[in-house]
Amino acid sequence: MRAPASLSSIFLALALVLAAAPASATPAFAPCPREPTFSCATIPVPLDRGGAVPGTIPLAVERLQAGTAQSASAVLALAGGPGQAADPLAGDLAKSIAPALTDRDLVVFDQRGTGRSDPLRCKALNYSKALAQATADTVGKLFERCALQVGAARGAFTTQESVQDIEAVREALGYEKLVLYGTSYGTKVAEEYAERYPQHVEALVLDSVVTPEGPEPFKLATFQALPSVLGELCSSGACSGITANPLADLGTLTKRLRRAPLRGYVYDGSGHRHAAEMTEAELLGVLEAGDLNPALRALLPAAVQSALRGEPDPLLRLDALAEGLVPNVPTTPRGSQPELEASEEEDNALFSATTCEEQLFPWQRTAAPAMRRAEASAALHALPGADFYPFSAATAWENSSIPECVDWPSVDPAPPAVGALPNVPTLILSGAQDLRTPTANARAVAARIPDAQLLVVPYTGHSVIGSDFGNCAELAVKAFFAGAPVQPCTPNTNPFSPTPITPTRLGAVEPVPGLGGHRGRTLTAVLDTLVDLERQVIGATLQAQENLPSGSSFGGLHGGYARLSHSTVQLVSFAFVPGVQISGSLATGGNGKFHSIVFRVGGPAAAHGTITISAGQRASGTLEGRRFAVSIARAKLSRAADTGAALAAAWSASLPGVLRTGFPRAEVTRLR
Repeated sequence: MRAPASLSSIFLALALVLAAAPASATPAFAPCPREPTFSCATIPVPLDRGGAVPGTIPLAVERLQAGTAQSASAVLALAGGPGQAADPLAGDLAKSIAPALTDRDLVVFDQRGTGRSDPLRCKALNYSKALAQATADTVGKLFERCALQVGAARGAFTTQESVQDIEAVREALGYEKLVLYGTSYGTKVAEEYAERYPQHVEALVLDSVVTPEGPEPFKLATFQALPSVLGELCSSGACSGITANPLADLGTLTKRLRRAPLRGYVYDGSGHRHAAEMTEAELLGVLEAGDLNPALRALLPAAVQSALRGEPDPLLRLDALAEGLVPNVPTTPRGSQPELEASEEEDNALFSATTCEEQLFPWQRTAAPAMRRAEASAALHALPGADFYPFSAATAWENSSIPECVDWPSVDPAPPAVGALPNVPTLILSGAQDLRTPTANARAVAARIPDAQLLVVPYTGHSVIGSDFGNCAELAVKAFFAGAPVQPCTPNTNPFSPTPITPTRLGAVEPVPGLGGHRGRTLTAVLDTLVDLERQVIGATLQAQENLPSGSSFGGLHGGYARLSHSTVQLVSFAFVPGVQISGSLATGGNGKFHSIVFRVGGPAAAHGTITISAGQRASGTLEGRRFAVSIARAKLSRAADTGAALAAAWSASLPGVLRTGFPRAEVTRLR
């Protein structure tokens, strides 16, 4: 941050006046290099409006005009975090809120301390490895060092300051009113702006809601949402053959994890086996990662059930996928890693400053760390243990921001209570599968805005507009800005229904009709293996929120690996069912679809030979020296709803599409 040298009090006061003055001047816009349809400008605002720390912050602003002249009101989009830059998402945000932009400009800016708005940095949080190795007892010291490295300016990165920045942007650009569109933490900023400047708010669109007073330190709403989230996931018999009670399964497993971690093995993208383990807190992390990734949610019930049956590897592999350790990706080109580390450093620094300065923790802000820890522990243990079921209070503590912030030397007073929210047109969107900002939050905010419309989108997690695989949220936004009532979502099926329990032996799978016995089971195991690889690729792509780089590789559940490029998939002894290994290289045609797939089949349990799968739902080849040709349309795979026909459709459309373009980057924002 650009701070002038030490001055006398008189000159300091003058400097603060001059620092604030440019915000009222009309900024000069020029075409944005990254988004040519947008124009870019910089609006300077005071670093610390209280005057304790001199200097300014240049807010990086992007604008998309609805017409040749500036509109009277604008949509202002707010990203999540705290710590996520909004400008890189400008194009996606414009698509999400398009119905509002027919006669309104769109304004997006990187909130202070993020992106190109004077990013906040502290060396203590520079590397994810240091954070990953820190425990609940040691992570606080890392954050304390970060606070001291940032200095007194750490108190200038609160929600209240961001609210003032919004008003400075509105005044500088000359808009009469704003439609505030916020996601996750962005909803909290929008709510506080609406409370403070109701006369300038035209409407609110709140996606994945944080309450004005939130987040609550122990995340009680997350634990309370688990029964409904798991209940919907397994509704309509979706978990038939897997489990009758996924919540009870979690309760049984977490009880075991309190005694000892789950231990087993995971294969990396080179086919090497590594010992792995999972704690109770890491299991909760998998559940929360599923907020942004329906593929993870689909894999969870069966993976938990496998662990309870003594087969830990499916759940350990799921944990690795949730942590971004799957797949292996090519070595980062020289020179690009520092940029990634800098972005991560900024994200962590801003998150820590905002959270630790303003969250309402159960301690006296002026207390020493030891006293804070004691007060927070007393508050935790005053709550009934059932509030955290199926997890423990100890895991709730570890999952909270308390270990990170207990040593943080606060410089700000506690934030003031938020008053009444204005009764302006309001659309609130909530995903029924969202655990980090559960629907209870959305209902609480809706109750404070009498005419608010609340839409709960089924089978959808965090960041509804970016993760709704149907069109329910899109239709709601259209109706809202057309002045029509928002309609409930029509009943639909889960596009990511729960996957089956992983077979532990070849004898557990059913042979393909028309090819009985050992050979028929081997063919079914091969089909199962292809479905499993597809799940891993889709899950990893959604987890990364961007295209997987060419050369990404996945380890098989029971050995071998698969390496992907934009046009081929190479499998080397890739095994999903124990003892059944498939190898081969798959090439896509010019239209991106597989015309046929040829595999060599080996492994101690398999019928050895070759198998060709054609786009016409036929499988042929030679197994155990005998030729065969059968339809796979009626093959019953391990996944209850899957047939060979579904497999052929998936591999001729879904996976090749991922290889060509990847999934579109969702407008995903997060509240940790």
